[in-house]
Order: sequence, then structure tokens, then C-alpha cells
Amino acid sequence: MDENEYRSAYHGLNSQRCVFEKSILTLNCRCHLHEKFNLAEREGIRCTNIDAQQNCSLLLNACRSRARFALRITDIVGNLLPHSKEIQVQKGALLGLQPTRPNLPETEIDDIHTLIQEVMDISEGDPEKLPFDRLISSISHHPSRKKLRHRNKPPS
Repeated sequence: MDENEYRSAYHGLNSQRCVFEKSILTLNCRCHLHEKFNLAEREGIRCTNIDAQQNCSLLLNACRSRARFALRITDIVGNLLPHSKEIQVQKGALLGLQPTRPNLPETEIDDIHTLIQEVMDISEGDPEKLPFDRLISSISHHPSRKKLRHRNKPPS
């Protein structure tokens, strides 16, 4: 299956894509509203609640647009970021909502939906009332995950 066919099939199967899919696939973030599916030996994540998906999208899009300077990116085309930057925004923002937790790639997030719902309730659903100073600081200080070395390769 070539990449275009895969994307077409993926979008056909996953009309309600989880916007925190990349973070969930890192295996240390969970959401009680996610549902996994497999396609061509790959995993995908869909959201089972459209209102929750909209709240997550609202938060993540606001964080992406405000984090451009922190990420050293001048323009974000169509909300698409390189994979590592997207993980940095997703996980950094989630950890920014929990300032008492360590800002590390391996820090676990127990339930994304509950965390975001609490923040949206406090901000009355207005993205302008979100704690962006804390969120952007957490995003900019979120470290990249260390690259895994393969056992068979000698160290460089």
C-alpha cells in the first residue's frame, strides 16, 4: 500500500481523528475517550466524543499558534508541524496544565479529556482565558525524547 492509498484509507476509517493521537501513541498518555484501530500494520486513534474532540482541538490549535516563537518556527502551514515539534506542543501543553508534574517525555498523563475539560470549564470555553504563560513555558521547556540506539549498531 503506497502512502497516498494509506492516507485515503486512514481518513475513510478515522473521520473523528484524535488530535492528541501522537501523544497517545507514545504510550505514556491516555484518554478514556480514545479508540485504537489498525490499518496496514499501523495504529490510529479516533475520538469517540465530538464535543471532547472540539475542546481538544481548540486548546491544541491555540497552543500551536502561540508557541511559534518558542518552537523557533515562523509559520505553521495548515496546523502541520514536524513530528517532534508536534509532540513537544501536545505533551508540553498537557504538562503545562499540571504544573506540579515533571516536564519530561516519560511523565504520564492519565486522562487527556478530563484534564482538558477541567481547564475548559475554568476558562468558560474561551481560549483567550487559558493559562498561556504557563502552557507556552511548558511547551518551550519540554525536552525531546532521547533517541533509542539499536542494539546491533555500535555507538558512533
